[in-house]
Amino acid sequence: MNYNEELKARTLHVNAVIRDYLPEEKGFQKTILSAVNYSMEAGGKRIRPMMMECTWQMYEGRGTVIAPFMAAMEMIHNSSLIHDDLPALDNDSMRRGRKTTHKEYGEALAIMAGDVLLNYAYETAFRSFDALKDAEDPQQLAGRISEALRVLAAKTGINGMLGGQSCDVEYDGRTMTENQIEFINRTKTGALIEGSLMIGAILAGAPADEVRTLEEIGTDIGLAFQIRDDILDVTGNAQEIGKPVGSDERNRKSTYVSLFGVQAGRQKVEKLSENALMKFDSLSVQHEFLRRLLEELATRRR
Repeated sequence: MNYNEELKARTLHVNAVIRDYLPEEKGFQKTILSAVNYSMEAGGKRIRPMMMECTWQMYEGRGTVIAPFMAAMEMIHNSSLIHDDLPALDNDSMRRGRKTTHKEYGEALAIMAGDVLLNYAYETAFRSFDALKDAEDPQQLAGRISEALRVLAAKTGINGMLGGQSCDVEYDGRTMTENQIEFINRTKTGALIEGSLMIGAILAGAPADEVRTLEEIGTDIGLAFQIRDDILDVTGNAQEIGKPVGSDERNRKSTYVSLFGVQAGRQKVEKLSENALMKFDSLSVQHEFLRRLLEELATRRR
């Protein structure tokens, strides 16, 4: 199977895993659950749960414990997208080729949908403890789940994604330094990529030093991914990337590209990608598809 075929197959598989954990749209809260599922079923690259499953496979993970974490990570990511698109933040009307959640359901319900999805992600992740009943060593697996939950919370919280989002909002419209931009990119975007690579390995029982290396790889790839996203906002087209271009300039948003230009951005992405792949090759085990995925994220066109 070539890379593109495997990417398609893995995306379909991740989508199937996610669908298994989506809430049923019923009861008095049916509308908010519909808004939650609207966001989750809009498609997307699914790279975070895909990476998580890849590192799980690298270290020969077994059983069903990975599935709730895969779904939970994508829920957390989507909750941030719902809030990012709101009028108070980026004020975007299109996401993944269709109307954003607040354009479809209204601003108030979109705010609530993001909140509900973030909490539901943790409800879903805790379902991983169901795997203990079939585990060969329940105590060992329970310890791994607890550590994975700690990482999930840390990479989502004030020192992770939410911390980065808060600074992104606070500094909106200001000219930022390179260090400030890097902090926002590393936390808002990179933290969930770091967590995805780490959690799959943790649940499979990878050595602690290799989990730390995967975290470093996630940092490099997260920074490269965000700078590439900023480049596409300048050079891409809306039909290809599935959302309006020029959003950063319209919102007077400081990015690595606005500070240093597109060419410098491309050079930075290349350097970060090379560093990440060098660290990946130093690991005791390898995963051909994951390596290619990490490489492709730096050169993507959407």
